[in-house]
Amino acid sequence: MTPSAAELLAWYDRHRRVLPWRAAPGEARDPYRVWLSEVMLQQTTVAAVGPRYARFLARFPTVGALAAADWAEVAEEWAGLGYYARARNLHACAQAVAAAGGFPGEREGLAALPGIGPYTASAVAAIAFDAPVVPVDGNVERVTARLHAVEEPLPAAKPRLTALAAGFMADPAARARPGDFAQALFDLGATVCTPRNPACGLCPWRGPCVARRAGIAETLPRKAPRRARPLRHGAHFLLRDAAGRLLLRRRPAKGLLGGMLEVPGTPWRDAPWAEAEALPHAPLAAPWRRLPGIARHGFTHFELEMVLYLAALSPRAAAPDGEWLAAPDAARALPSVMRRLLALVPADSPPR
Repeated sequence: MTPSAAELLAWYDRHRRVLPWRAAPGEARDPYRVWLSEVMLQQTTVAAVGPRYARFLARFPTVGALAAADWAEVAEEWAGLGYYARARNLHACAQAVAAAGGFPGEREGLAALPGIGPYTASAVAAIAFDAPVVPVDGNVERVTARLHAVEEPLPAAKPRLTALAAGFMADPAARARPGDFAQALFDLGATVCTPRNPACGLCPWRGPCVARRAGIAETLPRKAPRRARPLRHGAHFLLRDAAGRLLLRRRPAKGLLGGMLEVPGTPWRDAPWAEAEALPHAPLAAPWRRLPGIARHGFTHFELEMVLYLAALSPRAAAPDGEWLAAPDAARALPSVMRRLLALVPADSPPR
């Protein structure tokens, strides 16, 4: 039994989600807004992205405004969203699009832009330009795996699921409304064909769903066991001046957290840092005091534990190089991993 694109689109027309980046029926689709939302949504939830998307768009309302902005502005606005290479690529892509006079309308041209991978290229092509392609995110993988009862675990199943999803576009109804069809798949996975307790009785594709008929829908897609992530350690040094400002430094443009602000500290390594070997990495010699507690953060490929030392800048000492920010401004500008360090500082515990 073949799933009907017309039935899915009819369901979507009744139940479509209202999202800040989604054009209303009959409204023109802005490629910049579509692209920005897709980049922000990578590895992040809709609930988390909503308010940040609106704030980012208010500051950079067009691709030209984003292209013309200084990197420090973009980094500040992105702080807290994680996966910071996305922000670097976002800025570079905006500059490339502005230089070209606009976004290309086909998947291949989009995929040639900085930081745009196969999924994002397909999503922007379909949603913004009605290109007849099916972008495959986690929702679409789940719907497709259940519809066809694909029991091979992810990530090995990805090529097969991508090929099966591409087959949806053979339906003339899908080809007539590619952008809506892509978003209908997203909404079906997000609201009905959910990871746990799928609402199969409400699904417009319950009839042709092989996994539902076999009673295994909730077990799909299967996933290979995750490898344990290694643990790394760091020590960081929070220096405050007489005005209460904090010393921050900008990380190198390339690499993890590239171009973002950080609390100065040691490299991150496998073994914990003894105080004697950590102190040479401090921004200056001072009576550093280690604070109680450990700041923990999970990256994609490793877990991190950090300790924090606190000191005040002596009136007689020369201020080290870096960016001095008031505490509220620092909290906004720092990435999430560094904000966890600030959380170790008691409000009533000034450096001595």
